[in-house]
Amino acid sequence: MHTDTERCVRAVQSKDARFDGWFFTAVLTTRIYCRPSCPVVPPKARNMTFYPSAAACQQAGFRACKRCRPDTTPGSPEWNARADTVARAMRLIQDGVVDREGVPGLAARLGYSARQIERQLLAELGAGPLALARSQRAQTARVLIETTGLPMAQVAFAAGFSSIRTFNDTVREVFALAPGELRDRAARGTRDPGTPGVIALRLPYRAPLNPGNLFGHLAATAVPGVEEWRDGAYRRTLTLPHGHGIVALSPRPGHIDCRLSLTDPRDLTQAISRCRRLLDLDADPVAVDDQLRADPLLAPLVDAGPGGPGRRVPRTVDAAEFAVRAVLGQQVSTAAARTHAARLVDAHGIRVEDPEGGLTHLFPTPEALAGLDPEALALPRSRRTTLTTLVAALADGSLDLREGADREKARAELAGLPGFGPWTVEVIVMRGLGDPDAFLPTDLGIRRAAERLGLPATPAALTARAGRWRPWRAYAVQYLWTVDDHPINHLPA
Repeated sequence: MHTDTERCVRAVQSKDARFDGWFFTAVLTTRIYCRPSCPVVPPKARNMTFYPSAAACQQAGFRACKRCRPDTTPGSPEWNARADTVARAMRLIQDGVVDREGVPGLAARLGYSARQIERQLLAELGAGPLALARSQRAQTARVLIETTGLPMAQVAFAAGFSSIRTFNDTVREVFALAPGELRDRAARGTRDPGTPGVIALRLPYRAPLNPGNLFGHLAATAVPGVEEWRDGAYRRTLTLPHGHGIVALSPRPGHIDCRLSLTDPRDLTQAISRCRRLLDLDADPVAVDDQLRADPLLAPLVDAGPGGPGRRVPRTVDAAEFAVRAVLGQQVSTAAARTHAARLVDAHGIRVEDPEGGLTHLFPTPEALAGLDPEALALPRSRRTTLTTLVAALADGSLDLREGADREKARAELAGLPGFGPWTVEVIVMRGLGDPDAFLPTDLGIRRAAERLGLPATPAALTARAGRWRPWRAYAVQYLWTVDDHPINHLPA
């Protein structure tokens, strides 16, 4: 979008928050870059130039605006909707792969050479993988500086910088303030010192957001010990590269309140990325709802359904975990699926301490489940085979469901496993891998909704009719599910 100068200028002049994250405005006279909705008086059009990423602005010598804080914008919805190499690379960079594995590791995951990845990212984003990762490190450093009392040396290494000097230089270059000045400014604007050891931050999103289906779904399907709804917040444990964490997420006007407890602050970038993915916070609900509203049979659900427009797709923090849970939930009730998962967690999950609630375990990894005894599972024999085959494929790497995985390849690999029908494959791709166009025509709730709305009843005919909802069929699923009065559609008490 950044190449459409006229459209970008209109968005800046109207301060349209919908375009935050789509592009960034660099002001040639002040050498500052802003989000489109920056509250200051817009500069003259001739003094504006546009970039597709904050990293590109920084690489061109611009520093972040202190008023609108463009480093805190929602991510571009392109990276969720698209499934090409650049989109997969961006999802991996957001998950911290460059910091952990370097550019060669990123390239290896994508199946290209490092030079090819560099060239593709430069062409589309104006910055290579190192510059994009550096921009993300700067943002992580700012969060740690402003929300914790960690010494600056620990902040530097926790954010992924290789030296304190690089950390200091980057923070000054990006924010035009020294690290100590950032902390002083935050302290002056904060009355509540917070809970020691807890990182409190706000996760931005594009309005509108309907919290009912999002938090209702997560709470209704929560696995005891791993997830819970407590004091108006969805809480769960996280397995992270350097340790584990506990997160509490609460819907608020204009943002999601996020409280993180981490055993290792180096995991902050990954924890934030996974929480944003879980809640689908980088979506563009206006574009989605406009497309679905064009169908006269769906329009009433979009405008007058529970909570109104702005429904998100509740996703997951770990696609491998969700795949296991999807198998446990085949052809059983939500309550039964939770019971099966809780037994698995109690037998194979790692125990954790939760001083603020009732969380007790991490969900077991595929490696931890690889040696489980099928006879110990209270499941039909065919489903035991399905589960053990899935776990073995995840553990040996023959099935890749990691962040940035190729969705179409994953579909084919899942469909080749015993016991994986279209519903199981699509629900994993929809919620585990974040495909916004995944569709569940065989789902019982979808078929009941189709019958009541006058949509085609058979899966083939319904799929053909759903072609007009593309590329947002996963969001259509969320609206169709509202036809039934189910707890997944309502914010828990």
